[in-house]
Parts: sequence; structure tokens; C-alpha cells
Amino acid sequence: MDDASITAGRERWQAAYGKAPKTDRDTTTISGEETEAVYGPPPGSAVPGFERIGWPGEYPYTRGLYPTGYRGRPWTIRQFAGFGNAAQTNERFRAILAAGGGGLSVAFDMPTLMGRDSDDLRSLGEVGHCGVAIDSAADMDVLFADIPLGDVTTSMTISGPAVPIFCMYVVAAERQGVDVGKLNGTLQTDIFKEYIAQKEWLFPPKPHLRLIGDLMEYCARGIPAYKPLSVSGYHIREAGSTAAQELAYTLADGFGYVELGLSRGLDVDVFAPGLSFFFDAHIDFFEEIAKFRAARRIWARWMRDVYGAKTAKAQWLRFHTQTAGVSLTAQQPENNIVRTAIEALAAVLGGTNSLHTNALDEVLALPSAKAAEIAVRTQQVILEETGAANVADPLGGSWYVEALTDKIEADAEAIFQQIKDLGRDGTVTSGLLRGIDEAYFTGQIAEASFRYQQTVEKGDKRIVGVNAHTETIEAPLEILRVSHEVEVEQNRVLGERRAKRDDAAVRAKLATLREAAARDGVNLIPPMLDASRAEATLGEICGVLKDVYGTYTEPAGF
Repeated sequence: MDDASITAGRERWQAAYGKAPKTDRDTTTISGEETEAVYGPPPGSAVPGFERIGWPGEYPYTRGLYPTGYRGRPWTIRQFAGFGNAAQTNERFRAILAAGGGGLSVAFDMPTLMGRDSDDLRSLGEVGHCGVAIDSAADMDVLFADIPLGDVTTSMTISGPAVPIFCMYVVAAERQGVDVGKLNGTLQTDIFKEYIAQKEWLFPPKPHLRLIGDLMEYCARGIPAYKPLSVSGYHIREAGSTAAQELAYTLADGFGYVELGLSRGLDVDVFAPGLSFFFDAHIDFFEEIAKFRAARRIWARWMRDVYGAKTAKAQWLRFHTQTAGVSLTAQQPENNIVRTAIEALAAVLGGTNSLHTNALDEVLALPSAKAAEIAVRTQQVILEETGAANVADPLGGSWYVEALTDKIEADAEAIFQQIKDLGRDGTVTSGLLRGIDEAYFTGQIAEASFRYQQTVEKGDKRIVGVNAHTETIEAPLEILRVSHEVEVEQNRVLGERRAKRDDAAVRAKLATLREAAARDGVNLIPPMLDASRAEATLGEICGVLKDVYGTYTEPAGF
């Protein structure tokens, strides 16, 4: 790009920056030197390919979505939390908010993730152990007691039964007197990644896609600030993928949901801003920064050139990041504080919009209150003390980072073509569905995971405390343990609620839902809301849908 174009771009950025609201946070260095909000080529420079780097707030958004970077608004500090019953998790939520957390992120237990009630025989021994147990809208009432849902953004990490859980959340907001049209938050909902990596599905892919399409329609028309889909690469990376695979599979899943919205007749400029993303921040510092920068650029280009998005917001890739759980070690667990801080800094330098930092003990158990506080403080140290938030995309223009960004983008584009070649009609969705049916994705991830593990076993990749520097003076950690009494009490309360509710009304609402599910073209959100208002349980709602749609067994792949 020649000097005139670079100068014109700088002037556009300066104009946009001048108009944008900014925080009053100090932006000087510790030595008292004022920092610029962004840095770029010096006047008189001609930088080949600079249009691929650009300026913050301008297409292709490599350097961020906003001209102000974090000077306009810092990332949202979230803490993924959930354990035991709704009352216990509510106490942790209120502690997180009091400690400076800017939003909530709900972890659900395994029975809830699988759409089962706590008293289902298959739930035995699992209630409240990897997250909070939610059986009905009444549990949602307790989960968010004294937390105004109209004021707090809430992320919920659940996919298979995401839609009925969303309905229970909406009912809880109604009962608080909140205008549900103003709810703001994110629901994961991403079922493609379940078939690819996490394995928590309820039905075959197409019925799940119907539910997701219904949710997209409902939110686009009635809850415009709410993001009904968080397309998740986190679990793909945690399953063992490479950074390029995580990026490519995640964005391809996103393209599939765009094609779903278009197939429903939705306007891409209306529904696309409701899509958000969820990435892993792994330990390879510069590779992760490059991954995040490439993600924004790829998404903007595809949305504009392939799917016809005209507005900036429809081209934006907004994403949440979580530090890499798979990088945590049981050996010398205090080292996990350092790993998490480095990963969090990579997410910030990559321009994340919100961030969750793992606790040092999560490799062993759910985080203790002390470990959770350290995790939140890690983000606050980065924000308040390091100066990392003062400059937008501070590594932009680095030869190494730009080369990595270009390389990971090229690798991702090659994978997109492989996925499209799997399909039969030229769409990404067709390739995704065939790849799921033929275990293509699980096979690719397994191979990548195996290759990495070989390097660890040989000692080529060194992990402190595991295969290097193993000497230690550490003492055993005190970890959080969830009592069996949680399950006993949850089942007792659930039984009481069933006994007290209007059972005839519940049966009638479930029958209406069953009838709607068996018909094409009926949006299932309204009858599901009605069932939730009547205190139908998660297992009952999901059971009705399983009766209609059947279940799914993945193919064997080697």
C-alpha cells in the first residue's frame, strides 16, 4: 500500500477515534510517557500488503473492531462458575460480581448438559459435580436471586439442551419483572462442535439445527441484544486440535449457522450481529495472538464477499476467550497461575471482547473461592498495571506476528476448501454434515493430538513440572469437594416441586410442544416457554423432543 493510502487510512482512523467515547483510565507508562492509541507506519512509508493489516475499527478488522481499542471499553471480565445447587452457585456469582467481574458465565453439571433431570438414574453421582444442577425454571430463579438479569450480561455454556435452558432463563427474567426484550447475554448453542469435539448432543444434527434456527429467529425479532449462538472453538482445541484447525473448524461452523439463517429467510445484516465466538487461548503466546487477528480478518471477508453482509456489525467477529484448561498441570499446580496469566495476556493482545481465566486448581477439581479470586485478579492486573490495554493491537506490524497471522489464515483457508469438497452442493453446511457423518473431524483432531503427545513423550516439547524441572517443594492443594448431600437435596426439592405444580397443565404444555415439534415450520420457542412457565423439567422437555426426533450415535472413526 502506498503512502497516500496509508495516510488516508490514518486520517479516517483519527476521525473515528475522535468521535468515539473513551474511558478516563490513565494511558501513560510507569515512567509517565503518554502512549498513542494506535501505532502504524511512519509518514512517507509504503508498506506492501498493509491493507491486510489496516487500522482498528476498519475492514478487515485485523487490528480490532473499534477505533479506540480498549481505551473505549475494556474487555468484559468473566468467570466461568457453577457447582452444586443453584443457591451455592448464586453465592459464588455474587462474590464474582462484588470482586469486579463484569459478567457471569454459567457452568452446568453433566446431567443438565445432557438434558437429564437430577433424579434420572443416569445422573447418579454426577449432580452438581462439574457445574450447577438446573432442573426447571424454579432453579433459574434461585440461580439469579438478587442478580438483576436486566443489568448483568450472562453467558451460558451449554449446547444440546441450550434452547430449553434459554427458555427457563427467560422465564426467570419474567419473574424478576425484567423486560425480556432487553436481555443481553450469550447462549452457546453450537451443536456442530458437539459432534466434532465435545460429544454432548441429544438428537441427530438436523433437529438440533431446526431448534437453533428457531432460536435465531426468535432473538432477531424479539431480543435483539441477546446473542443466541456462541460458536465455540474452545472445545475443539481442548480435544487436541492445532491452532489452525481450531480456527478453521470454528469459523466453518459459523459459516454453517450463517447459511442456516439465510435458509430461514433472515436478513444477514440483522441476524449476523447475534453470532459470537468462543476461542481457546493456549500457551504458545504469539501463535494465539496471530490466530485471533486472523479470525477477525477471515470472518469479515467471508461475511462481506460470500454471504453479502453490508454493515460493519454483520462483518464483525466478536469473541470470548478462555485460557487453556488442557495446558494446566496437576504437577506443581501453582505454575498454572503463570500459564493462565500468559494465556490471558495473549487474548488481550489479540483483541478479545471478553475473557475467562482458569483457576490454578481446575485441573484437579472445581475452583476454590481463593483460586477463583486469583483468576479474576490476574485479569485485573493485566488491565490496571501492565499498560497492555493502552494501545490497540500493539503487536500490529511485527514481522513475526504478521507472518504468523498470514500463515494461520492460509492454513485455515485450505481447511475450508477441504470441508467444502466433502459436501455435495457447494455449501459449507453440506461439508460439515458429511464430515460429521464420516468422522472426518474427529479423525483429524485425533491425529493432531497424537502427534503433539508424541513430542511431549519424547521430551521435544517441555512442560515444566511434567517432563522438565520436576523437582519441587510443593504441598498438596486443598480442593473444593461437592458433597453427595447436594444430590440428595436437589432430588428432594425436585420431588417437592413436581408434587406441588399443576401436573395437568404441565402435561398439556408438553403435548402442545410435542405436536409443534412434529410439524414443519412451527417455531418451538413459544411452546417451550409455556412449558417452562408451568415448571416442566428439563428432562421432560428434552424427553418430548427425543420422542419426536430420536437419538444419535456417532460413527466409528479411526
